[in-house]
Amino acid sequence: MTLTLRDMDPSGLPAWIDRSRDAYADELMAAGEAPDVARENAQKSVERAFPDGQLVAGHRVFDVVEGDEVVGWLWIGPDPSPDDTAWWVWDIQIHEAHRGRGLGRAAMQLGEEHARSQGARSIGLNVFGSNTAARRLYTSLGFEISAIRMHKTLD
Repeated sequence: MTLTLRDMDPSGLPAWIDRSRDAYADELMAAGEAPDVARENAQKSVERAFPDGQLVAGHRVFDVVEGDEVVGWLWIGPDPSPDDTAWWVWDIQIHEAHRGRGLGRAAMQLGEEHARSQGARSIGLNVFGSNTAARRLYTSLGFEISAIRMHKTLD
């Protein structure tokens, strides 16, 4: 398996932003947010990260490429803290047909290499509690839990 990260073609960025926003809203709803609140929060997140449809400086959206085939994406960049050595994985996705073959692990490792090359000394991410496969992957890559948000649905 030869996996690489390639900058996403700018012409594909608007459609990717829409898919990413909608997927984030779906995850927020699955985590308990009301649909209208989830969609609004996802839209606000997109507006912060992509003012005028352009990436914030320092951020990169990569296609994850195996051979000649795009098998997913990785969005990585500085985190919003004042620490310019802290980076963040904003979004990673391996297309469903390609999961379970180590591509997510390899993409994360390539992302870490990119972050290091930009001066990063730490990297963080958020993962939804219901995403047990991702949580196992991140733990196996050395990520540690730094916060846990919990909720309970009441009748």
